[in-house]
Amino acid sequence: MRRRTAGTARHHRPLSTVVTLASVGLLLVGCTAAGKAGEADSASGKDAKGQSVKVGLVYSRTGLLADYGKQYRDGFMAGLDYATNGTNKVAGHRIEVTEQDDAGDPGKAVSAAKNLIGKGYKVLAGTTDSGVALQMAPLAAQNKVLYISGPAATDAVTGINKYTFRSGRQSYQDILTAGTMLGEAKGKKVTVLAQDSTFGQANVAAVKAVLGSKGAKVDSVLAPPSATDLTPFARQVKAGGPDLVFVAWAGSTAPALWTALDQQGVLGASKVVTGLAGTASYPIFGDAGSKVSFLAHYFPGAGGGNAVEKSMLDSVTKAGGTPDLFTPDGFTAAQMVVRAVEEGGADSAAMVKALEGWSFDGVKGKEQVRAEDHALVQPMFVAKLKGKGAGARPELVSTEAMDKVAPPATPSAG
Repeated sequence: MRRRTAGTARHHRPLSTVVTLASVGLLLVGCTAAGKAGEADSASGKDAKGQSVKVGLVYSRTGLLADYGKQYRDGFMAGLDYATNGTNKVAGHRIEVTEQDDAGDPGKAVSAAKNLIGKGYKVLAGTTDSGVALQMAPLAAQNKVLYISGPAATDAVTGINKYTFRSGRQSYQDILTAGTMLGEAKGKKVTVLAQDSTFGQANVAAVKAVLGSKGAKVDSVLAPPSATDLTPFARQVKAGGPDLVFVAWAGSTAPALWTALDQQGVLGASKVVTGLAGTASYPIFGDAGSKVSFLAHYFPGAGGGNAVEKSMLDSVTKAGGTPDLFTPDGFTAAQMVVRAVEEGGADSAAMVKALEGWSFDGVKGKEQVRAEDHALVQPMFVAKLKGKGAGARPELVSTEAMDKVAPPATPSAG
């Protein structure tokens, strides 16, 4: 496989678990930062040809998000192969990768990261869970190592410090994508349908912050997490006459929710949008799937079959994996690692500089690492589900340009 030059602008799990992961997942609760104060940057930069650069891949190999972790890991290995032409070397440096399982536990992640840093690792990547990312980022800054977060979507990672980057999308990009389905937001009514929980309330706050600031009138219908009869809540949503219904739902009652929304006519009366999770989640929508609009970070084929996407799909499939929602996050992380090492060797400050402002051709299309806050500005997608049950598959409706769904800049905290 051929890579583009670095400088070119260029399992099955039980249904209850699948349903839990099928919600939009906009804002995951973070933890307070932990870590130890640090060590100076390595002085070994581009002049130290032949030096190995050690990369620690800390991700959820086990735990609730293990499926997502596997997608990330498969993508990373495919991306490393692509970006180094199958050599695992760039600019005379060999890239050595060590995998560590955090099991979605911030404590385990920090412990693994400290151990790797103590052994001279200058790059950390991975992180499926937002709570883990919010622990890892300060640790990276304190020890002056490059940290590239993965699928963790919390907006708080963007701009948190100069050593932290992200290889996936963030929550703000999700909500802006949903907003494109509303059209002109001013004066429009948006109802957030969620559970009355920390997760649900966080989604209400996020939609108010993003779409409310654009002039939309945002209200909410919140159901007790224990509720199993969801018909009254579907009726309440319809009675409000919203222009857009934003659904953020977690748990085993998701199939019942979509059935209730369909039976009460909500799906025909308003535009209804939710997040498209991984392949295993598609069957939960049942007959409602074809009537819902999905904001999508990625699904196979969303990139239009560009050369980078084709390389990822072919490589992951050949290795026995299945490309899915977060496979591009790993692939992109590997592209970023190779760029950083090619330009900065093992010098952390030089690696950071190499990534800031970098534009490149990615799985999803043209992408850019924004210099001021390290947000990954990228296209997002709107999709529909065709078919139902095991045969349900997403179909691309539109691609939202990266600038259209870019989060507001949050300058780095240093």
